[in-house]
Amino acid sequence: MAAGDVTRRASITAPSMHRRPSARRGSLIKKPQSPSQEVPWDIIDRCALPIVLCHALAVVLSALLNALHISQISVFTLFLWFSISVTGSLWFYHNLQVTAAGKAVLVTGCDNVLGNALARRLDDLGYHVFAGFQNKAGNIDADMLKEDCSGRLHALQLDETSETQILSASLYIVDHLPEGAQGLWAIVNCESWCALGELEWVPFSVIRRAMEVNLLGPARLVQVMLPLVRRARGRVVLASSILTHVAAPVRGVHAASLAALDALAACLRRELKPRGVDVVVVAAGEYTTGSAWLSEEKLLEQARDMWKRLSDEQKGAYGEDYFEQALRSLEKYTKNADVDLTAVTRALSDGVTRTFPLARYTPVSPREKLKSILAEHMPRCLYEGLYTD
Repeated sequence: MAAGDVTRRASITAPSMHRRPSARRGSLIKKPQSPSQEVPWDIIDRCALPIVLCHALAVVLSALLNALHISQISVFTLFLWFSISVTGSLWFYHNLQVTAAGKAVLVTGCDNVLGNALARRLDDLGYHVFAGFQNKAGNIDADMLKEDCSGRLHALQLDETSETQILSASLYIVDHLPEGAQGLWAIVNCESWCALGELEWVPFSVIRRAMEVNLLGPARLVQVMLPLVRRARGRVVLASSILTHVAAPVRGVHAASLAALDALAACLRRELKPRGVDVVVVAAGEYTTGSAWLSEEKLLEQARDMWKRLSDEQKGAYGEDYFEQALRSLEKYTKNADVDLTAVTRALSDGVTRTFPLARYTPVSPREKLKSILAEHMPRCLYEGLYTD
């Protein structure tokens, strides 16, 4: 588009798809949104506590040696020696990988960008991939995935809210496991339903749908598939969001459903640890999450449906301007062709391929990482004063 042209945006609250935004509101997206630069924090998360312990050990040991007149070695020298040794050992430990040959992985939510990208990556690494599609029939993405990947990849019809489809998928996987495989090496859940809007706006049917897709579906899928995973002493990998630790308006229902999934994963991890099964949560950044699970059309469709369902009293209380501003603040998270999913797909694949995966990966931007740390450790009144939405 030439400079000076006005970008036309669809109205959230009006049915017309071509209303020019008012000068007062302005166009929220006049140029492509630059994606956040997610950072793989996993090695930092793994090394942070050991490095702190190295310093504590250096202080104690140096004081002891000096007190006993055995050596005058400094704290810094001991700390440097301990840190190099520990970091080298952890780096080796962190990068150990399992052999892909003969291992099968179930990836759900391959209709969306994130699941599709992960299925391709795991296929490239040599795994047998069962790619679950919520709507497989006539799905161009499913056809392209089959065409682009190796013969090891199987496309499945798998809606996690359907008991019948989960059971059918489990039978299909049992019949098509690679030769010699004891079971299913990993379940990777990438399916998600974005319910956006302030709580008073969101229809209860949408809240129920979010809970079914984001919590109940994955829980039932793990229940059914767990005997196969337990046999292989594999792992369960669940895609979540940094929103579970960072409160934000208009995202309450979505964050609540994923926070419940996080809590389930934390308990499941302790339940399965004695049985040799790892449970991994990948809490992606908000921008990546939106890019993977949203499109502008879906956002507009949800918004218009919510506005129509509001009573006259509610419409008067909030006003069309506030409603549209709140929903349009999420447009930067809609699907962007240039979005970089490298960090989050790498974190998800690491949950599958690492011999010793982390319990939680956070492929997020530095700003999101800082915000989540402050949200967990800063007094709530100070945090909410600092981050006023």
